[in-house]
Amino acid sequence: MKKFMVSGGGTGGHIFPALAIANELKATYPNCEIEFVGAQGRMEMERIPREGYTIHGLPIVGLNRQSMAANLKFPVKLIRSIAHCRKILKSFQPDVVIGTGGFASGPLLYVAQLMGIPTVIQEQNSYAGITNKRLGAKAKAICVAYEGMHQFFPKEKVHLTGNPVRPAILNSNTSAEESKREFGLDLNKPTLLVLGGSLGARRINEAIESLIDWAKEKDVQILWQCGKLYYEALETKLGNHPGVFLHAFISDMNKAYACADIILSRAGAGTISELAIIGKPTILIPSPNVAEDHQTKNALALVEKKAALLIRESEIDSRLEADLERLLQDEPRRKSLSEALLKLAIPDATQRIVKLIEPLIK
Repeated sequence: MKKFMVSGGGTGGHIFPALAIANELKATYPNCEIEFVGAQGRMEMERIPREGYTIHGLPIVGLNRQSMAANLKFPVKLIRSIAHCRKILKSFQPDVVIGTGGFASGPLLYVAQLMGIPTVIQEQNSYAGITNKRLGAKAKAICVAYEGMHQFFPKEKVHLTGNPVRPAILNSNTSAEESKREFGLDLNKPTLLVLGGSLGARRINEAIESLIDWAKEKDVQILWQCGKLYYEALETKLGNHPGVFLHAFISDMNKAYACADIILSRAGAGTISELAIIGKPTILIPSPNVAEDHQTKNALALVEKKAALLIRESEIDSRLEADLERLLQDEPRRKSLSEALLKLAIPDATQRIVKLIEPLIK
């Protein structure tokens, strides 16, 4: 019986690809066994079991880049996690181990490589993190979503597969009219979709709040995922504001995308892969608070292809209103952005990854 072990977590950007790969492996090998490894206390420990998979939790934590004192326990937790990975791998004996990122991926892939178990890395970003760069030397295959990734990894191991995208996005046939009705939007007004991630983005929320009068003047409605950390305060402040449709979190993203005429978003790798499938004109505002500033690098990869606009967070107050207004008034520009973005889509990414895993099975 074929066995696979998958690790990916911390954020949806790591969990969704891990689940997509696991589900595709299950479809390809119906009798296979799949187990996950995650970090204790992180969202994968709840999300993965809901999908019907067993998950093992490691005591691993990430490095705190703001406080060195907070890292004092890191070496101990890393050593304990490595020891736990060895026990898990000896017990389960997987044919292949796949890592999609997150705190637990590093220890698991490291131990698997020491034990001679084939490993596959799925690097979502345009700039590889330190852990994946180190693990790449011994990985059997490295699946990437951007060109030029051989600068981080051995060239012969790098495969341009794209990032797995949720089936609900890939297979969506929802119409804009139907989706607007579901969200209570005006069918005839242009819609700005604002996405700051599941927790929200303070600076994006502040900027959108300051744009509400402008949006009313321009007859633009705002479908706004503000994040659960900010929802209550914004709802109290805005009340039932006409033209502003506030949500802590939008679960039916395929319907939200269908509503949008322009999208304002962070630049996480998973989100960018979804945006490429959707092909709507997009302004990216990367988070500056991520490792290696990888969101800015993700955004720049699209800007170089003329597939999106980029506003740095430090420029948001001076540029956002003007850039939005220009884009609203420039239909040819919106069309060219959409066409360029659609060219970057890789809808069969998950299948490509599984095909690379197949030759590694004993």
